[in-house]
Amino acid sequence: MSDSTATPSDRPDQPDRPRAAREVRRIGDQIFKGLSTGSGIVILAILALVAAFLVAQGVPALVSPIEDLQYKLPFLEYVAPFAFGTVWAALLALLMAVPVSIGIALFISHYAPRRLATGLGYVVDLLAAVPSVVFGLWGIGVLAPLMQPIYRWLETNAGWFPLFAGQASGTGRTIFTAAIVLAVMILPIVTALSREVFLQTPRLHEEAALALGATRWEMIKMAVLPFSRSGIISASMLGLGRALGETMAVAMVLSPSTVISFVLISSTNPNTIAANIALSFPESYNLGVNQLIATGLVLFVITLAVNMIARWIVSRRKEFSGAN
Repeated sequence: MSDSTATPSDRPDQPDRPRAAREVRRIGDQIFKGLSTGSGIVILAILALVAAFLVAQGVPALVSPIEDLQYKLPFLEYVAPFAFGTVWAALLALLMAVPVSIGIALFISHYAPRRLATGLGYVVDLLAAVPSVVFGLWGIGVLAPLMQPIYRWLETNAGWFPLFAGQASGTGRTIFTAAIVLAVMILPIVTALSREVFLQTPRLHEEAALALGATRWEMIKMAVLPFSRSGIISASMLGLGRALGETMAVAMVLSPSTVISFVLISSTNPNTIAANIALSFPESYNLGVNQLIATGLVLFVITLAVNMIARWIVSRRKEFSGAN
């Protein structure tokens, strides 16, 4: 029998090409799996090292006598105003940024013409690249003076409401001004992620709603928003994490005090943990540095808790979102 009748697997000079391709793909899958697993392990290792550093450097301030500390206060009494200010400013920013971000994302994804949507998408992405120092300069040089007459009007006409009680700030450098700056800073993050989630909505869901006679807004309310609920929550929590850890913009805009106060327009404002560390670190020494690092540990725990709660909400709502 001639060699022409032999199968490819019987010819020593012609390897089985499908088998070779499968082996190459198998090796590629193994390499990709190893890189992915290694990346996940590296992230966990970095997180563990950061936590270990904060604990190791913060514990001396927690166990030392109060008279030996630079800031002569019990740790909980010292960190409580800063933790409150951090959470309060971040929540205010989130309340202002999320509705606007969702509106912008819906306009880009479902209302704007293609060319306009592309341009707006670039502008939103560009806004995310602006340094926080620039936002701080804008907040202290432009936004704070613009807010002064608004604060005086609120003091006169809405002073009966607890959030607007007390004397209005003469400089405009209040917790509310800082929250507006934070809202502008997290706006592009929430907008960009929400836009991508809205674009993931199955086209058949949208067309089915429109075919049943729904208006565009009714289609968005019935098809897009339920499908995107978990993604919106994830985007909001990422923005909240950015607001919790922001340092320079808050330090430049806010006129801080060590108080716990819900008043939005007063010149006496609670400070944030990150801004306090940035402002106090150059003047700290010995156990004062450990005290600031211990407050950083509190911020680390707050941020970690926020992200864990967000993941729990997303996983709990996923089965109702239509995403699966």
